Amino acid sequence: VQLQASGGGLVQAGGSLRLSCAASGRTFSSYAMGWFRQAPGKEREFVASISWSGGSTYYADSVKGRFTISRDNAKNTMYLQMNSLKPEDTAVYYCAATIRSPTTVVLGRIDYWGQGTQVTVSS
Repeated sequence: VQLQASGGGLVQAGGSLRLSCAASGRTFSSYAMGWFRQAPGKEREFVASISWSGGSTYYADSVKGRFTISRDNAKNTMYLQMNSLKPEDTAVYYCAATIRSPTTVVLGRIDYWGQGTQVTVSS
């Protein structure tokens, strides 16, 4: 599986962005997927995950209520709708996939990474 993240950019605080992660391969629907982010000088952190069916989602407390993760298995694409963005959301966002769990992704147990897309939120 190859993952291609897109949709990042520069937005003012309070604004919105939608990230996409397009996957190649016929087994996209077999993978739990998610988003991580890494700000300069900080460790990569979990943002959100979605089960292979899309029926279960998990969010970091810092984004709960503002971000929504979804997937379209027919299009081999995962999304992250980010609303009410804050300057502290500024980071490179990475999409990830794992076949080790049907429900969520965990740092250290990722099988595939996307290349990352920069999100910058100005105050």
